[in-house]
Amino acid sequence: MSESSFTISDDWNALYIDGEWVEPGDRDELGVENPATRERVTTVPAGTEDDVDRAYDAAVAAQSAWADRPADERAEVIERAGELLDDHRDDILEALAVESGSANTKAFAEWQTARGMVDHAVGFADDLTTETSDSMIPGKTNEVQRIPKGVVTVISPWNFPFNLSMRAVAPALAAGNAVVLKPASPTPVTGGLLLARIFEEAGLPDGVLNVVTGRGSDIGDAIAGHPDADVMAFTGSTEVGKRVASKAAENLALPAMELGGNNPFVVTEDADLDAAVDSAVFGSFLHQGQICISINRHLVHESLYDEYVERLAERAEALPVGDPRDRENVVGPVIDESQRDQMLAYVEETVEAGATLETGGGHEDLYVEPTVLSDATNDMAAACNEHFGPIAPVIPFSDEEEAVELANDTEYGLAAAVHSGDLDRARDIADRIEAGMVHVNDQPINEEPHVPFGGLKDSGIGRYDGREIFEEVTTTKWVSVQEETREYPF
Repeated sequence: MSESSFTISDDWNALYIDGEWVEPGDRDELGVENPATRERVTTVPAGTEDDVDRAYDAAVAAQSAWADRPADERAEVIERAGELLDDHRDDILEALAVESGSANTKAFAEWQTARGMVDHAVGFADDLTTETSDSMIPGKTNEVQRIPKGVVTVISPWNFPFNLSMRAVAPALAAGNAVVLKPASPTPVTGGLLLARIFEEAGLPDGVLNVVTGRGSDIGDAIAGHPDADVMAFTGSTEVGKRVASKAAENLALPAMELGGNNPFVVTEDADLDAAVDSAVFGSFLHQGQICISINRHLVHESLYDEYVERLAERAEALPVGDPRDRENVVGPVIDESQRDQMLAYVEETVEAGATLETGGGHEDLYVEPTVLSDATNDMAAACNEHFGPIAPVIPFSDEEEAVELANDTEYGLAAAVHSGDLDRARDIADRIEAGMVHVNDQPINEEPHVPFGGLKDSGIGRYDGREIFEEVTTTKWVSVQEETREYPF
């Protein structure tokens, strides 16, 4: 591979194991397409179970020495990685546009959040501390050490590949762990190999970060259930996450799961309608709705309902759709045919069930039209399922009790938002919604590196970001010192 290149046009056809770029050899190869043009962007190796074992062997061998490094040396590597994100920002934005269909607003937000996570993670290098306390036993001192878990496995998705890999990788490394990273097959560069290049250039020792590309159907179970994994950090669908968590639990690896969502957006009768529609457009159509925390259902008071639907449809129709490399475009392509066909099937089923198609519902290749559905109910396909597309089913409610009931009528509990002219009322509704994250007079697509991120119910286990991610990738160790001879009763 060419030295110090961070562009999507570079040769990325290698695994990264034990500090070496491993050429495909006799492995199968996976083509990576630009969803906007269907052109092949690059090719990567289809890793094997032997590659997975080698990656874990390297991680285990390298972890102790990395954890033993002085905190300032680990912090320096993380800081340098952050500087490389700055230096190569434009390359990263282009790679996200080309590989994942990310329009500029989304790509920049992804880079910005990842950059913030790197800054936040730097402090974790100093947090492997020891606290001393007295003992109930005379002459004894207790010490509680915070130590790294060991080897952290990261399986990241294709929708926000760079950020959702970085938010696990950077804290794990800063805290003295080694990492085995498997990126999603559609985004192996921005979700994995690009991070390997960044941390290699930043001076991370060989073996501390290993990246194995490949099909989940071929190596997913080998990675999720590997006996050398101590933490399993997974972001993806609830269905797959349950399998990953089960495999990890067989080896007592801690599952950190951020899974699916069906996120309600509640608009009360006293809401600022202009502000609510502005939020709704962003929260439904950013990155074509392919975001676990995007708005899945619009719950709108019946007194505002007709005007809300009309305004939302007008705004949806006006959104520029096209190749995300053109910065004027807001809506790009969805990732592949299977995702497109599933979301369009939900729309068709919803209309057949009695909803009205206000706008959209069609597609040109992988470009799905921003779609607004009125007369929807909570049990229609586009509402009860995580549609993961640029689709906005709008459901009326008559009072606050019904709004809360509708919002909670789902197995998911990831994110939500409430718009109201009365902040106390909005806070009350927010407190009653069963979700791990609720935003008042905003929309649900929010992530801040210093604030815990995660869901309730079938939306996951554990938390990313904040102090919580540090606690996921570290554990405590109790060491007691008997400084005076202890007297025993027998």
